[in-house]
Amino acid sequence: MNMSDTTDYTEIERTRLQKLIQLREKGIEPFPARVERSHTSVEAIQAFEANESKKSTEPVQVTVVGRIRSIRLMGKLIFAHIEDGYGRLQLFLRADELGQEALDDFRDYHDLGDFVQASGEMFRTKSGEVSVKVTALQMIAKAITPLPAAKDEEVAGEVVRHATLTDPETRYRQRYADLAVNPQVREVFRVRAAIVRALREFLDSHDFLEVETPVLQPVYGGAAARPFTTYHNQLKQDLYLRISFELYLKRLLVGGLERVYEIGRDFRNEGVDRKHNPEFTMLEFYMAYADYQRVMEFTEEMLQFTGKQVLGGSKFTYQGNEINLSSQWPRLELKDAVLEFAGIDLEQHPDSRSLAAAMEAKKYNVPPGASHGKMIDDLVGAVVEPKLIQPAFIFNYPREISPLAKSRPGDPQIVERFEGFIGGFEICNAFSELNDPLDQQARFDEMAGSLKADDEDLHPQDEDYLRAMRYGMPPNGGFGMGIDRLTMLFTDQPNIREVILFPHLRKREE
Repeated sequence: MNMSDTTDYTEIERTRLQKLIQLREKGIEPFPARVERSHTSVEAIQAFEANESKKSTEPVQVTVVGRIRSIRLMGKLIFAHIEDGYGRLQLFLRADELGQEALDDFRDYHDLGDFVQASGEMFRTKSGEVSVKVTALQMIAKAITPLPAAKDEEVAGEVVRHATLTDPETRYRQRYADLAVNPQVREVFRVRAAIVRALREFLDSHDFLEVETPVLQPVYGGAAARPFTTYHNQLKQDLYLRISFELYLKRLLVGGLERVYEIGRDFRNEGVDRKHNPEFTMLEFYMAYADYQRVMEFTEEMLQFTGKQVLGGSKFTYQGNEINLSSQWPRLELKDAVLEFAGIDLEQHPDSRSLAAAMEAKKYNVPPGASHGKMIDDLVGAVVEPKLIQPAFIFNYPREISPLAKSRPGDPQIVERFEGFIGGFEICNAFSELNDPLDQQARFDEMAGSLKADDEDLHPQDEDYLRAMRYGMPPNGGFGMGIDRLTMLFTDQPNIREVILFPHLRKREE
């Protein structure tokens, strides 16, 4: 590479590029095709400590790899820490073992962020740290761009250079750098993966079948949200990124699969805040011959199991509050929760005009033109939800905002729906699913007549879904839960962007 081609590089990057060129001039390839590793960092330390406990004099020889995270120059000695995907390990470099030329090369050509392969004997330093006395060292990847915000820190009287990154904007836009320098961020995503594994294990053990349904759909549905729209050139038709798995999963019940679930991405063309991202991960399951009461019990069992598998127990701390998943969650009827937390008796305000007046009297926001059901939903979200720190279920919702749920016997304006709350926000949503095709058709027709064409609560008519229902759908309970929100809880993160590897951000102004 000609150094004149590096005008867009920073001075530090040009310096590192020059080192790369000089290495190649010395016959050293900074990106070799082959790498060896006998132990991870953790395995190397464990092997040495096991040998030490047996009082064995047999040396433990290792070849380890990792990214250089700190360098400490001490005259004729160099201490460095490398980090792999499992932990950190100290390298002890001295001319007596490594050779003066190799030691000089390390000092002259290696920087924070470079990847190296090191071989040598494990030993314990005078300060007690298990380390590798390096006899052979090879660069395996040169980092041209330095990791963010290198800083000096004094350790045992010596200055150690390492990297850190705290600016949220940079962390989200450059998640690769965030992961590289912040081990606690890597841990968040290990926990996330463990959550998904535990949920799968629980559902699989209860005879659920994991399935995949279309991401591109000719008719979107299953939730109240605006979709992202695309166009298929060959088919010459609009398609939609799914906003929910629901209608396809329930088709499978018609086909005789009694218990099905899917973990995957949904896409909603809506606002972004600390609990919402346009692209997010959901778990949905559908259980034939179950109702919403059974699904409540199943939800408790599933999250208690997941907590035990991932966190080692049913208790964890979220934003300063100790959360306990172990006991039976309180069950509050929606009208009772609104009365208790918002101070409004819904039975005294059965229409939108009356309810709007009651909300305005208490200084609650009333969205312009909102329906009665929408106002109730807003009350729950704005006033009730933040007060539900410990796990709790709210059940029996207005039919108007739950077009896919079965009506409560004797009260057709209320449906058998519940939402679960933890940490002051909604974690899951579930129904006794409507399986009467005539009732479902009537609800679609009713919504089409009462809502504006651009209203996000409008469900398009899905004729194929209605046809599937007419073949006969068994009674069933359905459930949806955001994996991102559960990860927020289990990792004590206040913002959904902290638990999504590459969250959506507004385009940065140049």
